[in-house]
Amino acid sequence: MGKYTRWAALALCAATLSGGIRSAEAQDADAPDGGPSLVNPGPKASPAAKAKYRANRARRRTIRESRSAAGASSAAASIDVQGSSATPPGLPPGTFYLGNGISMILNYTGEFAANPSGGIRQGSAYAGQVVFGLDADLGRLAGIDGGSFHTIVTQRHGRSLAQDRIGFDGSVQEIYGGGQTAHLTSVSYEQKLFDNRLDIEVGRLLANPNFLGSPLYCNFQNNATCGAPKSIFKLTNFTYWPISTWGAHAKAWLTDKVFVHAGVYEVNPRDQQANQNGIDWSTRGATGVLIPVEAGYSTNFGNDPLPRNYSVGVVFDQSDYKDPVYDVRGGLRVFSDLDPLTRFGRSAVYARFDQMVWRPDPTSAQGLSVFGVALGGTGGRQIQDYFLEGGAVLTGTFPGRPYDTLGFVFAMEKLSPLGSAGIRAARASYGLSSRNVDTLQTILELSYGIQLTPAVRLMPNLQYVIGPDQTRFPLRPKPIPDAFVIGAKLSVDLFTLGGLAKGPGSL
Repeated sequence: MGKYTRWAALALCAATLSGGIRSAEAQDADAPDGGPSLVNPGPKASPAAKAKYRANRARRRTIRESRSAAGASSAAASIDVQGSSATPPGLPPGTFYLGNGISMILNYTGEFAANPSGGIRQGSAYAGQVVFGLDADLGRLAGIDGGSFHTIVTQRHGRSLAQDRIGFDGSVQEIYGGGQTAHLTSVSYEQKLFDNRLDIEVGRLLANPNFLGSPLYCNFQNNATCGAPKSIFKLTNFTYWPISTWGAHAKAWLTDKVFVHAGVYEVNPRDQQANQNGIDWSTRGATGVLIPVEAGYSTNFGNDPLPRNYSVGVVFDQSDYKDPVYDVRGGLRVFSDLDPLTRFGRSAVYARFDQMVWRPDPTSAQGLSVFGVALGGTGGRQIQDYFLEGGAVLTGTFPGRPYDTLGFVFAMEKLSPLGSAGIRAARASYGLSSRNVDTLQTILELSYGIQLTPAVRLMPNLQYVIGPDQTRFPLRPKPIPDAFVIGAKLSVDLFTLGGLAKGPGSL
């Protein structure tokens, strides 16, 4: 059985549809056969136990891999899976099931942001994204046990408040970026082997949802958090949504809780150009490969009342990158219009976790989860010394509001001496001191996700950007003022809105 439900959920998470509630199916997203009645009895089990396990897998092959906010409600509302024509449980909210293992999602997400104070100037901006996903379980469709096909198409539009008004190298609207255009975001084939102990995927892929994504992150609107910890894209050529390249990754479960995971992805700056739409699959313009490797410990509601995920990893970037200081003639880039000097090879390490710490009802998704991330460069000429992030998400905030979420996060990016060299050189050219150059940028965000209807979710948020970095405007003679941001994220499941799918709270 392929994990087509996981790719649909990843698309929804990247579209910021859900609040990040981790249901029983969501906690089983990467573990093999999680949950009661689907636990692998092991090689020493009796023939009867093994036969029962295989029968349960055959009847319930689609109970896998939901990574969205209200997977629990989706599972609760699903039809009996004993019938061959039934809608399978465990599908992410908003999934339109066509039968025979084929499912689709269609989501719109819009993000508004305004800075009434701080930044270079005051103003507002709106950005949006449409996501269409199609997944096929090839076990049901073509008899290829463990095989699945995934494809995602996106369309992005709008403006960025961070670029237009605040002026720092980041975003308070994570939906902006990667080309404001239609994009073939992902096309892949996935194969599970050895009773789902080994999971292999190849095709046009993105590294960040597979290695550094979490459903908790998109309870927030700032791009330092939502999607993946943003600094990994500054420390390496880590590939990111919605721009895919050729790639493959494999995840092996050594036990039901311990895994190792590795991948290789093409690095191709041509694919990141604003006029690209993801249809050109040639390797023309490729400059090398990116190799992430990680090991982790992960539990789910099937084997842990308070599920947790811990991992450590290293990213080997064997590709070209731009020198942060020098141009092609060896001069300072900040004072010339010349192309930057090309360097090759760099690396980074990371550690991260998320942990449910409070769950009053073992049959409910209500509870409190905490998470944290640490990133650092270990090779090459890096523009940052480190990145730190931490936060918490409460699911089920008030009686009668089981799908609402309350979240708080901080994200800190520390510029390295190389990262601030251009700003310091510019200050010196003006005869100014460089002692007031901001090298520590911090984003704080407080958000509240409101499930207005099964199809519509609204997430107002407040953000505060402390010490906005000046890397986009190194010649500015004074620091950018701290910015206060008022934001709102609106997500709509269009299939649910049209009555073709179920959402949180659907009857």
